[in-house]
Amino acid sequence: EVQLVESGGGLVQPGESLRLSCAASGYARSTYCMGWFRQAPGKEREVVAVIDGDGNTSYGKSVKGRFIISQNGAKTTLYLQMNSLKAEDTAMYYCAAEECIRCSGGYCYDKRDFGYWGQGTQVTVSS
Repeated sequence: EVQLVESGGGLVQPGESLRLSCAASGYARSTYCMGWFRQAPGKEREVVAVIDGDGNTSYGKSVKGRFIISQNGAKTTLYLQMNSLKAEDTAMYYCAAEECIRCSGGYCYDKRDFGYWGQGTQVTVSS
């Protein structure tokens, strides 16, 4: 079974950068789509960024141009480089994974598409 462990969260000031990591293990033979989601108190969990098995990426509107999702060569670690952080980026950030073939069109995007989730890492942007 896929295991996901996030790290790298913390307290930063507006305008600063932070890099989150997600260590993935237990992958099967299938190609996986992976993503970062976030959830602030009282709000719905929303997509931050996703990446498919071919390296294609998509970003949530609010983070496009500021965040970058990537993976290491072995695809054992997922990253989220967060730049120009804003107070509204404050949330619990979750790493997620799912076999791409289980998603419509072979591409996973919505939080409902993902079956594997990490425990989350808190990101707080405040001065």
